[in-house]
Amino acid sequence: MKHYTGLIERYRGRLPVSASTPVIALGEGNTPLIELKNLSRLLHFDARILVKFEGLNPTGSFKDRGMTMAVTKAVEAGSKAIICASTGNTSASAAAYAARAGITSFVLIPEGKIAFGKLSQAMMHGAVVIQIRGNFDDGMRLVQEVARDVPVTIVNSINPYRLQGQKTAAFEIIEELGDAPDFHALPVGNAGNITAHWIGYSEAAALATATAPDNMSFSDKRVFSSKRPMMLGYQASGSAPFMRGEMVTHPETVATAIRIGHPMSWTQAWKVREESSGWFGERSDEEILQVQKLLARHEGVFCEPASATSVAGVLRDLEEGRIPSGSTIVCTLTGHGLKDPDTAIAQSSRPVSVDATRQAIESVILSNMD
Repeated sequence: MKHYTGLIERYRGRLPVSASTPVIALGEGNTPLIELKNLSRLLHFDARILVKFEGLNPTGSFKDRGMTMAVTKAVEAGSKAIICASTGNTSASAAAYAARAGITSFVLIPEGKIAFGKLSQAMMHGAVVIQIRGNFDDGMRLVQEVARDVPVTIVNSINPYRLQGQKTAAFEIIEELGDAPDFHALPVGNAGNITAHWIGYSEAAALATATAPDNMSFSDKRVFSSKRPMMLGYQASGSAPFMRGEMVTHPETVATAIRIGHPMSWTQAWKVREESSGWFGERSDEEILQVQKLLARHEGVFCEPASATSVAGVLRDLEEGRIPSGSTIVCTLTGHGLKDPDTAIAQSSRPVSVDATRQAIESVILSNMD
């Protein structure tokens, strides 16, 4: 069996790389698709709900799919430094891939508005971390202004190579299911990921209706699917520009990864909704945290709050009948729960402290047995 090295090698025929491209990879992609059998039984839903757990990428989020491509193409172009604005996950990923490539990374983050799990990653990978007294949208504006005059490559999702890497999640889902799902739900912040998934599904549909060339790889042949899912984008209520129909100046939500009021892929995301006949929705912070806990306690899947937004949206829309019974639904879980340990601990029970005796331990065990 060939050693898996990452998504660029796996889908080389579907990505803008050549034989001479210096691939910068950390074994990203190939993440599990997990069926939520316990939650479906618990909540009595007649639907097949699966989660694509992107939290098991190298730096713990879906950002690695795009970053391997963005940094690979930056290095190919001769860039010596990359820059990004971030609510956390992008900074962690950019720093890791820059370290792998041997180049410098600069990350702009909102001061006091980033989960420590993500900040620690960027710092450990050697990024130059610049905290700004503003939000992500301010950081994104500054990154674009600086990159006009300073020799740095922007690796936010306005970089088209990011979306090329992220589209491979759709390929993997089709391979694992044997077809595209009926619905695909994602949390929406900057809206690059929902755009990238639609690119992937659309390319797979185009392959299904075209004559396969002789030189097409085995991986390419496995991602044929004439079916495209309805795309569902869910936002936190305090940071929901797609639900308001306009940009949000001061977004606020416990789901820090989607605390973005001015999405860079605004136009593309609206196009995805229209072309897929999908919709946008919003959920409160309370609903998001409740579903994060349900996933951890009933499925063994620990995702960060933003990730749980996709499942929270689907569960509500199933309950209200907007998603029909019998549907196959894939929800993207964008990041691992360890990205934001403080939020997880704050909503969990305190550890039980007892004397170091067998009697004390047995007492705790028996009192907690079903």
